[in-house]
Amino acid sequence: MLTDDPGSPPQGEVTGLLLAWNAGDTTAIERLMPLVYDELRRLAELHFRRESAGHTLQPTAVVHEAYLRLVDQSRMTWKNRGHFFAVASQAMRRILVDHARARTAEKRGGGERRVTLQAAEQSPEPVQEFDLLALDEALTRLKLLDHGQAQIVELRFFGGLSIEETAEAMETSPSSIKREFRSAKAWLYRELGLG
Repeated sequence: MLTDDPGSPPQGEVTGLLLAWNAGDTTAIERLMPLVYDELRRLAELHFRRESAGHTLQPTAVVHEAYLRLVDQSRMTWKNRGHFFAVASQAMRRILVDHARARTAEKRGGGERRVTLQAAEQSPEPVQEFDLLALDEALTRLKLLDHGQAQIVELRFFGGLSIEETAEAMETSPSSIKREFRSAKAWLYRELGLG
């Protein structure tokens, strides 16, 4: 999760660099990486805790690939730190899903990876497992029905953002995020045959 612990840079510093990058300051991106690397690494590690053992990707490789994709976002207008990490979570999702597809193709349908839909929230309910590709397909269907709910799931599950951070990134209230997340989660559990 994105926190303001003593080792984290102030939110304003990251946002300031993103805005400078928007304005054409080419050195801003070079100064940004050291400030966001640890948080990107925590996001990647969050993903890998949900994965089965024996994963062929490493968190560091996912961070580097996601960062390269973020740097390549030349037409992106960064709003703030939350927006940056929201886009980073989408990049990590794409990397993990692309990797899962490639592995499945190699094994011709075998070896699907199982992950949990715990979504970084502490919950007394048992953790359910499902296939990452099935989740990606269900999220694609949910996006057609309710783009906002799909984005919330992506930010919470793939991005590891808290309710408050998700609300900031989506520019809405935490209570709206909680309500929409519950609804989206129920829909996904039904779609995935888990509920």
